[in-house]
Amino acid sequence: MAFKKINYSKLNPRQKEIYNFQKIGGQLAEYGFNCIKLVDDWQGADFLAYHKDGTNTLKVQLKARLTIDKKYTKKELYIAFPFKGSWYLIKHDLLVEKVQNNTNWLKTDSWLKKGHYSSYAPNAKLIKALQRFKL
Repeated sequence: MAFKKINYSKLNPRQKEIYNFQKIGGQLAEYGFNCIKLVDDWQGADFLAYHKDGTNTLKVQLKARLTIDKKYTKKELYIAFPFKGSWYLIKHDLLVEKVQNNTNWLKTDSWLKKGHYSSYAPNAKLIKALQRFKL
């Protein structure tokens, strides 16, 4: 069989989520985590990441871009998202703080009226503030 790489942009939303889960799972394996995909969004999480030490389990919401959402606040939930070929993993509530300190997103209608905001192209100041969360 000859293998041919897929074109991510031609995948449907469900296929993109599975693809992204496999990508982030491979990255987290480098840090000692085993990732288990959940069938439904259990407590807001798309997957659980269990650390080999047996003491740390992360509830992770997987996104195709940097996303904050009021429904994820105060849930001890991590957000995983890709940006320019790298993956980022950060607690949602800390991400909201970083967004507040480095953008005007929390003053937009999207956040104030709809309760969420996302971006494929966050500003350089925010990306610099997120560097320590880059895998």
